[in-house]
Amino acid sequence: MKMNVTAAATSRFMEDWGFKPSDSIRIYVRYSGGGEDAFSFGIMKDTARYPAVSTVQDGIHFYMEENDAWYMDGKDLTIDLRNDSIVFVK
Repeated sequence: MKMNVTAAATSRFMEDWGFKPSDSIRIYVRYSGGGEDAFSFGIMKDTARYPAVSTVQDGIHFYMEENDAWYMDGKDLTIDLRNDSIVFVK
C-alpha cells in the first residue's frame, strides 16, 4: 500500500488551496452519502499522529492515518489532477 501525489496535483494544492512546503496534509475517509460507495476521501491540514502511509511531494507531507487505511483495501492511492479537478485513484 503506497501513496503517490503527482506534481500537477501538488501544484494545484499550492496555487489554489494555499498549501506550502512544510505543511502536513491529511487524507481521510468521510461519509458522502448513499450510492455504490458511501465513502470518499477528504483533505485537510493536520498533524500526523499514527500515519499508515505517507509521501512527500515538493516539501508537502501527505499522509493517511491508520484508522482511515481500511478504505484503501491494501491498494495504492494516487492523487492527481484531471480536467482541472483533484482526483483520487485507487
